Amino acid sequence: MRPYRELAGQTVIYGLGTIIPRVLNFLLTPLYTYVFVTQDFGIITEMYSYIAFFMVLLTFGMETTFFRFSSQAKDPQTLFNNSFFIVLITSAIFLLIALAFKNSIASIIGYKDYSIYIEYLALIIFFDAIVSIPLSKLRLEGKAVFFSLIRLGNISINIFLNIFFFVICRNSENVFLHSLYNENIGVGYVFISNLVASFFNFLILLPSIFKFRFKIEFALLKQMLVFTLPLVFVGLAAMINEVGDKLFLKYLVIPKEEALSSVGIYGANYKLAILMTIFIQVYKFAAEPFFFKHANNLQAKELYSTIMTWFVIFCLVIFLLVTMNISIFKFFIDEDYRVGLFIVPIILLANMFLGIYYNLSIWYKLSNLTYLGAVISFIGVIITILLNFWLIPIIGYLGSAIATFVCYFSMMVLSYFLGQKYYTVVYDLKRLFFYFTLAIGLFIVRYFMNISGIVTDLLISNLLLLFFIAVVFYHQKIQLSNILRFIKKS
Repeated sequence: MRPYRELAGQTVIYGLGTIIPRVLNFLLTPLYTYVFVTQDFGIITEMYSYIAFFMVLLTFGMETTFFRFSSQAKDPQTLFNNSFFIVLITSAIFLLIALAFKNSIASIIGYKDYSIYIEYLALIIFFDAIVSIPLSKLRLEGKAVFFSLIRLGNISINIFLNIFFFVICRNSENVFLHSLYNENIGVGYVFISNLVASFFNFLILLPSIFKFRFKIEFALLKQMLVFTLPLVFVGLAAMINEVGDKLFLKYLVIPKEEALSSVGIYGANYKLAILMTIFIQVYKFAAEPFFFKHANNLQAKELYSTIMTWFVIFCLVIFLLVTMNISIFKFFIDEDYRVGLFIVPIILLANMFLGIYYNLSIWYKLSNLTYLGAVISFIGVIITILLNFWLIPIIGYLGSAIATFVCYFSMMVLSYFLGQKYYTVVYDLKRLFFYFTLAIGLFIVRYFMNISGIVTDLLISNLLLLFFIAVVFYHQKIQLSNILRFIKKS
C-alpha cells in the first residue's frame, strides 16, 4: 500500500495548491459573467486560449523531459541548466517578436485598436514560461507545500485585483477609487491582474532562477531535445484540441455578429466542468513524477492498472456530482449564459477521456516512443479541425463540444491499443466498463425524470449519486475501517 499512500499524499498536497486556487479562480467566472456581456467574456476566453497555446510552445515539453532525465543526469544542476536554457531562449525570442509586431498581431486577430492586449499577453506568457522549470524542480524535489503556496499566492493576487477593479473601484462612490477604473480599459483589467500575479511568481522564484548557469552540457542537451521534440508536437496538438474549439467558434459561427457571444457562452459553460479539470490537473501533477519514480518497480504495471481503476471511479463520481446538481451549478454563471448548459455533460465526459489518455500515455514516455504520442495527438488535431469546421456552421458551439468529445475518445482508444502493443498493462476493462455504463445509465434515468421542485430534484438526484458510490464500495470490497487506516498511515 505504500506507493498508493505516496501518490494519494502527494495528490492531496498538490490538491491543496491546485484545487483551492482553481476554485478561487473559478469564482472569477461568475464575476465576469455577471459584469460582462457574452461578447466581452468571449474576448477573455479567446485571449486565454492564446496564452494556453503559447505556454506549451515556449516551455518546449521541458517539464516532462526534466522529470524523465532526472534519474539519468549525473549532476542535477546541469540538468536544470540545460532545461532552463531552452525555455529562456524560446521565451525571450517570443517576447521580443510579440512586442515588436504587436500592432500587426492585433490587426490579424481582429483587435487593431487594442494592441495593448498583445503586450499584456506576451508578458504573462513570458513570466509564466520562465518559472515553469523552477516549479518543476520543486515538484521533483518533493517540495509540494512550497509549490502549492506559490500557486495559492499567485491566484490570490489575481483574484484580489479583479475584485478591486471590478467590484470596489467600478462601483465605489469614493472619487479616488472610482477614478482608478476606466470603462475604456474594461476587460483589460483582467489581463493586468493576471500580469501582476505572474510577476509575483517570477519574484518568488528568483532565488532558484539565479542558480542558473550558462554551463550547458551539449551531449545531454542533444539527448533531451531528441526526447522533447515529439512532446512539443504532442503539447501543441493537445492545446489545439483543448482551446482550438474556442478559436474556431470565433471564425466559423454563422452569423458572424454572434461569434464572440457564442465563444463567451461556450467558454462559460465549459468552466462548469471545473471539478473534472481540477481533479485531472491535480492528479497529473502528482502522477507524472510518481509514474517515472516507480517505473523500475517489479509490480509497476499492476500499480498502473489499479490506479487507472480508481482514477475512472473518481471521474465518474465527479461527472454524476455535477450533472445531478446542475440546478445549483448553473447559478455560477449569469442567466444569459445558461442557454448552453446542455453541453456540460458532454464536456465532462470528454475531459474524463482526456484524463484516461493521460494515464495511458505513460507507455510511450517509458518506452521512449514519444513520437507515437505525437502521432496520436496529431490524429486528435485532425479530428478536432474537421469536426469543428463541419459542425460549427450547422449547430454552433454544440459542434465544438461534440468535436472535443470525439477527439479525446479517439485519442484514448488509440493510446490504449498502441500501449498494449509496446508496453502491455492489463487494465480491468470489464470493471471499468461496468462502472461507466452504470454512471451513464443513472444520468439518463435522471434526465428523463419529470421532477417538480428543486428540493425534490436535488434529493432524488443525489440519492442516485449515493447509489453509484454504494455499488463501488460493494464491488471494490471497501470497508470504512480500511479507509480510515489508509488515511491515518498517509
